[in-house]
Amino acid sequence: MPQMAPLSWLLLFLVFSFTLILFNILNYFIYQPLAPATSNSSYITSSSSLNWPW
Repeated sequence: MPQMAPLSWLLLFLVFSFTLILFNILNYFIYQPLAPATSNSSYITSSSSLNWPW
């Protein structure tokens, strides 16, 4: 059974590497993180007290 030529191995490596990089780039830019949902935006300012003991 004949073996693959080195050029074919290089081409195969380049195709798989390009596919992996393209897949990672697409997953990075498609992913949209969900923002934490807060019921009231003034809750943070009303609950945090800035009266320090010193």
